[in-house]
Formats: sequence, C-alpha cells, structure tokens
Amino acid sequence: MVKKKSSYSAPLKLYLIRHGETEWSITGQHTGRTDLALTAAGEDEVRQLSPRLSGATFSHLLTSPLKRAQRTCALVGLNGNPEIEPDLIEWNYGDYDGLTTEEIREQRPDWNVFCDGCPNGELPAEVASRADRLITHLRQLEGNVALFTHGHFGRVLAARWIGLPITEGEHFQLDTGSLSILGIDADHADAPMIELWNATPPQAAESEGITSIERWENEGGEISRKQ
Repeated sequence: MVKKKSSYSAPLKLYLIRHGETEWSITGQHTGRTDLALTAAGEDEVRQLSPRLSGATFSHLLTSPLKRAQRTCALVGLNGNPEIEPDLIEWNYGDYDGLTTEEIREQRPDWNVFCDGCPNGELPAEVASRADRLITHLRQLEGNVALFTHGHFGRVLAARWIGLPITEGEHFQLDTGSLSILGIDADHADAPMIELWNATPPQAAESEGITSIERWENEGGEISRKQ
C-alpha cells in the first residue's frame, strides 16, 4: 500500500490518467478484471500525454495491477519507479465482464452499474469503500501523485474525492487516454477540488505550428510550469 514520504513537502495534487484504448473499449464491452492489452492506437494516444506531464515532478507513480494501466504508465515516460496499487484496479464486473450495456439491459432493462453493481462482481458499496480507503492513503501523501487507472473506478474516485455518493459517478465521463487533476483548495484544506477533468491531447497540435503545452492550455488544461 501507499507509504508517506516525509521528505517531500508540497501540496497534494492527483494526476488521474485513464489507460489508452483497448479492443473492448472500441466495442463498448465492459472490461473489468479481464487483462487486455492496449491497441496500437491506444499506445499512440497515451504517448501524446507525455509532453503535458513532463513539466511536473512526481513524488509517487501509482498504477493499477492490470497491464493496460501499467503499459500506459510506461509509455507516458515519467521519471520514478511505479508502485502497484491494488485499489486502483477497475470495477469487478463479474458476470457482466465482456458484455456491452445493451446486452446487459436485455436481461435487466434498468441496469446502472453505479446503482446496481454486478452479479458475482462488486457492488457499489464495495467500490465506494475501496475508493474511500485509497483516498485515505492518498491524503497522507504530498506533492504530485500520478494515478494510472480505469474508466469506472476513476469516475468513482472523483465522486468520492469531492464527497459525492458513488451514484454521482455516472455524470463524470472519462475517456481513454485522458488526464484529470484532483486537488485541494489552497485556502481551505478541507475542500477537495476537481481542477481538470477528462482532458485528452489535442490532435495535430504540432502540425498546426502550436506547441503542445500552448495548445493544451488554450483548450482548458492548466498545468503550471512552476510545479
């Protein structure tokens, strides 16, 4: 589990990175514990995150144990040794792993993972508890922390970070190869914030003669050069 590094003193900021595209993310199949690899396009979209993160120094790199998240961590190319964090793993979809929402709703027309969970998988209360446990550990850390995780669990983590019930996670779209930033209000230590959400690398920025970081900031990304 996460261990505090007392020698590092800086406000906590979480860089939440969803893994790149997989074959099942293309088809809309729920991918829980099935350990899929990234597609070639998924690897390319992840590499595009590298210049957006290169200006920040990270105290910790934490990744889900699944290879799609670990590969994303490796391709981003941050300095440091990544640590496997079991609590960053994706929602366990149980019997629904590999099925699309449409296929599941043929059996359960009103199914919503954030409300109903999955048979022989995780219930919402279990995933919320896992997210809360992880947040408790993360709040002991300092500085910039990179988290390499998954779609549904990332949405749960964001909701729980700002004190919302897990059911509100359905309102947080999280695309493959995206960057989100969770922080804390500098003037109110008890006020966690979402500073950036679901930002994906701008396409063809260099071909348009605009540097990556300039295009990123112009489209809403706010990554300080002083970090």
